[in-house]
Amino acid sequence: MIQLNNVFNNENMKLVASGGQYFIYEHQKDLSVTPWSATTDYFMQQMNVKKRQLLVQLNNSACKMQAGAMQWVAGNVQASSGVKSAGGFLKNAIKGAVTGESAVKPEYTGQGFVMLEPTYKHLLIEDVGAWGSGMVLDDGLFLCCDAGIQEQLNRRSNASSALLGGEGLFNLCLSGQGYAVLESPVPREELFEFNLQDDVLKIDGNMAIAWSSSLQFTVETLTGNAIGSAATGEGLVNVYRGTGKVLMAPTTSQAPTMNPVNGPEPTATSSQGIAGSVVSSLFNA
Repeated sequence: MIQLNNVFNNENMKLVASGGQYFIYEHQKDLSVTPWSATTDYFMQQMNVKKRQLLVQLNNSACKMQAGAMQWVAGNVQASSGVKSAGGFLKNAIKGAVTGESAVKPEYTGQGFVMLEPTYKHLLIEDVGAWGSGMVLDDGLFLCCDAGIQEQLNRRSNASSALLGGEGLFNLCLSGQGYAVLESPVPREELFEFNLQDDVLKIDGNMAIAWSSSLQFTVETLTGNAIGSAATGEGLVNVYRGTGKVLMAPTTSQAPTMNPVNGPEPTATSSQGIAGSVVSSLFNA
């Protein structure tokens, strides 16, 4: 029997979202300030730069998450690496190299709680089943999901979408019934959501953070020819065609990661290179 004090009844931690077995808590203020960091911490709090944590409440259930994301575990919870063989580890390592995810995703099973490390990124809880055949993620967004969710590599239909669209030849695709939690560079209130029914969406730049796997993704000129596109000043655009959903960050999908010690750190670009992508195709599940 474990009694948790100053967790659920902590006035500084506000429950801001929940779905399935996942609960997002937001630290309203950074109380561990010093005289030298007080000014920075004050303006961070005013500008919604806050620490956020994900609590997973397991009820004879399981979840898998990014390696190193766990902060504490309470209750009858067992952890496993999720790797069954050396070949499986190599396969996961190559997948991670082209999607920005960890090679090993530990799996937690049982009855109890798992709290993840604080992050300055915005956390999104997504119902994977609502995305139909699956949801494709921009690199580095995955944080955790229900253990029953399937992970696959989504391969581009042509190389142009990778070379010119800033999305890489492969992206992580989640499918099945259950929930997943993403680390987004922008809050949900700032995301645009497009629902396409046999239609077309064109975006100038790598702004989409997630899209339905049923959509065809290509890179094209805005007007259909190079001269016309040059005249409009728009050049190439990312095109999503078909029936499905797209989540778009209207400001940027490559926001810097906040490091409390050294300040902002630039994130890795989405495209992981042709060589690594080609090698990973040999191990694609």
